Amino acid sequence: MSISPAPAAATGQSGAYATIADVERAAARLKGVAHRTPVLTSRTANALVGASLYFKAENLQRTGAFKFRGAYNAIAALDEAQRKSGVVTYSSGNHAQAIACAGGLLGVPVTVVMPQDAPAIKVAATRGYGGEVVFYDRFSESREEIGQELSDSRRLVLIPPYDHDDVLAGQGTATLELLEDTGPLDRLYVCLGGGGLLAGGLLAASRLAPDCEVIGVEPEAGNDGQQSLRKGEVVTIAVPRTIADGAMTPYLGARTFPIIRERVHDIVTVTDEELVAAMRFFAQRMKLIVEPTGCLAAAAAFAAHDEIAGKRVGVVLSGGNVDLTRFAALVGAD
Repeated sequence: MSISPAPAAATGQSGAYATIADVERAAARLKGVAHRTPVLTSRTANALVGASLYFKAENLQRTGAFKFRGAYNAIAALDEAQRKSGVVTYSSGNHAQAIACAGGLLGVPVTVVMPQDAPAIKVAATRGYGGEVVFYDRFSESREEIGQELSDSRRLVLIPPYDHDDVLAGQGTATLELLEDTGPLDRLYVCLGGGGLLAGGLLAASRLAPDCEVIGVEPEAGNDGQQSLRKGEVVTIAVPRTIADGAMTPYLGARTFPIIRERVHDIVTVTDEELVAAMRFFAQRMKLIVEPTGCLAAAAAFAAHDEIAGKRVGVVLSGGNVDLTRFAALVGAD
């Protein structure tokens, strides 16, 4: 089933879409605030695929994920009256923590609509950063409707987790930094949920590596982006059931999809089993804790050894927020 993109007015945004200039402005706002996360390499990983892999470690970002970039940029762009009113968002966890942290740094009250089954570590962190949490059932209730109701009733500024120009521009700074550090790449793998990280990354790549093939990666159970790209319009699916909780989005954003449709090379999928294998690799060989969603891009790169042999390939590790008991259960299983 397809849906029509929401009107720009729904989030107070203009009809024009974000550009590389927005990503560069975001980079200026984030300088000295967001971590410039390292680009890591592994001889074992390179041997596994026969290529040179460059891992952008956003699991080491503030709040444990790339989401801090977009959250801070969006709140920093608000005027004084909007900041005083406060903001509301909806998120399964990483954007929730990021908005709460950014709000605390900028003195802005934050309310977050989170699913009842969100990882406990993400709920605790969101509250720890000062955010007010409102729970909902992701399988029977609409977080967008709840968020809009709170925005209307409390006069809060709604900052969605991905379908927002300042958010996606902020996310694009991760790819901007990666390409600044590595130089042009032949291919780049980026995880795909609602599309903010991918859309922003595509804008950055268009400036610094225009010939780079950018690949979006979704969980196999939630390939709405892949279907949308093939059909040429936003497709919505039932909320997918996957261990990649950060990519359990049923459709791409009205602000992100046009950028993705125009610029992405392809969208591929990986299984939960491939995500677990990637998590285990990073834990055992690189001593990194990467959450399932954070492994989407890496899992796709590991599976594409025939396509990327001999190439320079970027991989965005999008986050590392995973309950340690859950992490141990996943990577310990064989």
